[in-house]
Amino acid sequence: MLRSQIRTLFVLCGLVAAPNLALAEVVSVVMDQAKLLRLPDRVSTIIIGNPSIADGTLQSGGFLVVTGKGYGTTNLMVLDSKGGVLAEHTITVSAPHSGLTVFRGAERETLSCAPNCQRTLVPGDSQAVFDAVVSQNGTRNGLSTGGPAGASAAR
Repeated sequence: MLRSQIRTLFVLCGLVAAPNLALAEVVSVVMDQAKLLRLPDRVSTIIIGNPSIADGTLQSGGFLVVTGKGYGTTNLMVLDSKGGVLAEHTITVSAPHSGLTVFRGAERETLSCAPNCQRTLVPGDSQAVFDAVVSQNGTRNGLSTGGPAGASAAR
């Protein structure tokens, strides 16, 4: 008898929880890439739980550009002007699929190979490799904007 009641309780809990799970659509984004998401009508506010994982920019026409900023999972809530929830999404940011990871003992370096292998910025790489890539990218970006070398890295 008790076993039957417990089984019934689990079934009822599943029926109550199921509609909430259906509302939370999973959006998968690769770090440093963007994905376009169509939002429902009447959007007034977007809330991203952890903006260091993903960022969102609301565009005209009911679109949101979601950009992967760091590895992990966060949530997105879309509200109307009265604070009503129009949509909820889970955003999962993952590593790029192409590339090569080189391990030297405990030190790690990531290369992007498209078609030639070059160092790329990936959290978790050894500090020396990461700092060198940041410095080189800052110098390159400073030169491309016509400013002094490394100008964008200082900003």
